[in-house]
Amino acid sequence: MLLEVLNPATEEVVATVPAATAEDVDAAVRRAAEAQRGWAALAPGDRARLLRRFAGVVDAHLEELALLEVREAGHPVGSARWEAGNVRDLLDYAAGGVERLTGRQIPVAGGLDVTFHEPLGVVGVIVPWNFPMPVAAWGFAPALAAGNAVLLKPAETTPLTALRLAELALAAGLPEGLLQALPGTGPEAGNALVEHPGVAKIVFTGSTGVGKRIMAKCAERVKRVTLELGGKSANIVFADADVERAAATAPGSFLDNTGQDCCARSRILVQRPVYDRFMELLEPAVRSVVVGDPADPATGMGPLISAAHRERVRSYVPESAPAAIRGEAPGGKGFWYPATVLEGSAGDRVAREEVFGPVAVVIPFEDEDEAVRIANATDYGLSGSLWTRDVSRALRVSRAVAAGNLSVNSHSSVRYWTPFGGFKQSGLGRELGPDAVAAFAEVKNVFVAVE
Repeated sequence: MLLEVLNPATEEVVATVPAATAEDVDAAVRRAAEAQRGWAALAPGDRARLLRRFAGVVDAHLEELALLEVREAGHPVGSARWEAGNVRDLLDYAAGGVERLTGRQIPVAGGLDVTFHEPLGVVGVIVPWNFPMPVAAWGFAPALAAGNAVLLKPAETTPLTALRLAELALAAGLPEGLLQALPGTGPEAGNALVEHPGVAKIVFTGSTGVGKRIMAKCAERVKRVTLELGGKSANIVFADADVERAAATAPGSFLDNTGQDCCARSRILVQRPVYDRFMELLEPAVRSVVVGDPADPATGMGPLISAAHRERVRSYVPESAPAAIRGEAPGGKGFWYPATVLEGSAGDRVAREEVFGPVAVVIPFEDEDEAVRIANATDYGLSGSLWTRDVSRALRVSRAVAAGNLSVNSHSSVRYWTPFGGFKQSGLGRELGPDAVAAFAEVKNVFVAVE
C-alpha cells in the first residue's frame, strides 16, 4: 500500500510513500532493540555529544525541512522554519539532560540505598499531522537522551519530515535502527506499535477518541503512555485589560496553523463593559491576517490539511450562521477556509466541541465567577489565556481555570523548556521541561547492606 502525500494548497500529489505493515513494525522493533543496547551503554557525555551533533545537522538542513513542511502540511514558510528550529533547539536542550539524569542516595539503616535511572528500551511516538516536526521531537529528543530507541509513526498525510529527520539522525552518527520513521495508517502501523510487547512506552498526540482507545490497549499490557489530546481553550478578556493589545493579538490565538492547534483559544470570553469595543478592534485584526500561498513569507495563514477536514470545519458554521467577522480565502484549488468569528453562548455546539479550524466564538460574561464557570464548562483542559492588569485576579483566575498551560497578557504558554500537559480529557503526562528526560527512564532502587 502507498500513502499519497498531497500539497494542501494545490491538491497536487507531492510524494508517494510505502505504508508500514504490522510485519514492518515487528522488524523495526527488533532493529531498535539491538541499537538501543549499544546506545544505552555509551558514556553519557558521548550520548549528549551525538545528540548535539544531530541538532547541528538539523540546523544545516533547516530550510529543506521547512520546505518539506510547506509542501506536505501547507504551513506558512515562516512557521515551518520555526518548527524546524524547534527540533534543533529541543535536541540541544535534551542533550543537556543526559548528564543530569542522576540518581539519589537515600539515608537508610543498615546500609546504603541508591537509585538509578534506567532507559525503558524501545519507545513508540505517534505524531499528528498538525505539527509534524515539533511534536515528533517532543517525544524522540528526551526519549533518546534517556538512552532509548524510538520508532516514529507520522500521520498518513505528513510523513516526509519524519522520514528526513530519521535520515539526518543517521548522518549525524546515531546508530542505525535507533530512530526509525514508520509511515503508515493508524489501524495498521499505529495499532501494531501500541500492541507490540517489545515497545515499552507509547507517546501519542492526537484526538481524544483515539487517545482513549490507545490508553485502553496500553492498560491491558500495563504499558506506559503519554497522551496529549484535544482542547477547547478559553481566551478571557477582563474589562481592566489592555483591550487594544488583547484584540490585536487574539487572531494569532485561534488562526495560527489555520486553527489546527489543540491549544487554540477558540472561545473568546469578553467582559460586557468592553465587549463592543473588543469586537470593533478584533475585526481589522482578523482581516489583516494574510491568507494565501504558504511559500510566500508574507503569508500568515495557509489551507486546512484536507478536503474532508474542511467539510468537518464547515459543519460548525452553517450558511445560516450569523458570522460577526469573516475573512477572505483564495478560490480554486486548495483546502482553503476563511477566518470566521461567531457570536454565541457557552451552550452552542461550536463553543463546546473542538473545531480544529480557523473558527472562534465570542461569548460575553458579567464577572470573574462567570468567566471561570464558562471557561471550565468543557471536557477539555489543555490551555488558555487571560488578560487583566490586576495581578491578584491573574493569579486567582489562573488557579481556578482547569487547564494545564495558561498565559497572562500573552497567548504563548507552550515552550519546550517548561512542562506541557492537560487536565481532564486533554491528556495524561507532562513530558516537556526539566523533567522530560526522566519521564523516559525507570527508577531502580538498590539497597546495599553494610555489616
